[in-house]
Amino acid sequence: MCTSTHTVLYDPDGLIEAELPLDREPYECLVKAVLAWTGPDTLTERDYAQIALQLTGHARAIASDVRHRADQLPKDSGPKALADVVLREAEGRLSTTLEGTVRCVQNRARMVRALYQRLDRLTEASPAAHS
Repeated sequence: MCTSTHTVLYDPDGLIEAELPLDREPYECLVKAVLAWTGPDTLTERDYAQIALQLTGHARAIASDVRHRADQLPKDSGPKALADVVLREAEGRLSTTLEGTVRCVQNRARMVRALYQRLDRLTEASPAAHS
C-alpha cells in the first residue's frame, strides 16, 4: 500500500502565494553579480539559460506583487501609472525567448531590479503603509 504525504492545493487565483513574502536577498545578490559581468563569457550556454530561467520566474513573482499593490491605488494616481509602465515593459521582456547568453541574463537581471524598485515605491505609496 502506497500513501502520499503530499497535499494538492487548488488556488487558481494565487491567493496563498500572494500572502508569502518573496525571498528577496538571494535574487538581489544574483542581480548584482550578473550586472557586474564585464569580461568574456565564462559559463556555458546552459548555465546562462538556467540563470535566465531563475530570474524570469522570480520576475513573474515580483510582477504579481507589483500588480497587486498597484491595483490597491486610485486609478489616476502617479505611482499606479508608473507601475503600469514597468509592468508592460516586464511583460514584453518576459515574452521574449530565453537565450543562453550574457546579454539575455543581464536583461532579465535589469528587469528584476526595475520591478523591485517599483515594488518598493508602491509599498511607500500604499495607503496601508501609512496607517
